[in-house]
Amino acid sequence: MAKGYSTMGKEKFSISTVVTYIVLLLFIFVMIIPIFWGLMTSLKGTGEINRFPPTIIPSVLDTTNYYKVLFLSNFTTYFKNSVLVTVLCVFVSTVIAGHAAYAISRFNIRFKNQLMFGILMTSMVPAVALLIPLYIMGVKTGIYNTRFMLVLVYTSWRTPMLTWILKGFFDSVPLAIEEAAMIDGCSRLRTFYTIVIPMSQPGIVSSALLTAVYVWNDFLVSFSFVTNEKLRTVSVGLYSYITQYGVQWGELLSAVMITIIPIIILFVLLQKKFVDGMAAGAVKG
Repeated sequence: MAKGYSTMGKEKFSISTVVTYIVLLLFIFVMIIPIFWGLMTSLKGTGEINRFPPTIIPSVLDTTNYYKVLFLSNFTTYFKNSVLVTVLCVFVSTVIAGHAAYAISRFNIRFKNQLMFGILMTSMVPAVALLIPLYIMGVKTGIYNTRFMLVLVYTSWRTPMLTWILKGFFDSVPLAIEEAAMIDGCSRLRTFYTIVIPMSQPGIVSSALLTAVYVWNDFLVSFSFVTNEKLRTVSVGLYSYITQYGVQWGELLSAVMITIIPIIILFVLLQKKFVDGMAAGAVKG
C-alpha cells in the first residue's frame, strides 16, 4: 500500500513538473517573439523591411543598419551616458541604502516601524507628481540639463526601496556571528564590511540589478531633465529614429538590440546570485 502511494506521488510529481515546464516554455516563447522579430528586422535592408507581405527571415543579412547606428549617429554617446548614469546610480544608492538598512536593522531606534513605513511611502509617490517641483529645483540650483541631475533623481527614488529590501536581508544575518567578530576586536563598521556584506551578497546583487534595469530603461526622468543632445541616454535617444517622415525601423531596432545587450550580460553573469537573492526574499516574505 505504501508502495502504491509512493508511485502515485512520483506520478503526480512528474505530471506537475511536465506541466510547469510546458507553461514556462510557452511563456519564454511568447517573450522571445518580439526580440526575435526585432533582431531579424534589424538585419534587413530598407527595401525588404517595407516589403508586403513581410518576411520573417531576411533573404540577405544586411548589417548596414548597425553601421549607421554605431558610426553615423549619436547612439554611442547615448550609450556612454546611460552606462555612466546607471553605474553611478547603482553604486551610490546601494552604498547609502546598505548603511541605512544596517543601521535600522541593528540599532535600537525609536519609532523604527514608523520610520520604515515612511521610507516605503516615499517610494510610492507617483513620479509624474514630482516632475514639476524637481524641474523648478533643478533650474534654480543650476543642475538642470546635467548628468548630476539624473544621478541625483534616480538615486533619491531608488534608495528608499533598496533600504527596505536590504533591511530584510541584514535581519537574516545571525547576530551571534557579528558578536563573535566584535569580541575578536572587530569594530561595528568592520564587522559590517567583512561579515554582513559577504553573507548578504545575493540580496545586494539582486537589489543592484533591479536598480540597474530601472535606470537603464527609464524614459520619463531622462526626457524631462535633459535636453542637451550630448547628455541624452539610450531610452530617449531611441526616439530620434522616429521622425516626421516615418519610423526608421531598421536603425531603430538595431539600436534596440544593442541596448538590451548590457542587461542580458549582467543577468547571465550574476544569474546565480540574483536567483538566490530572489528566493531568499520570497522565503522572508
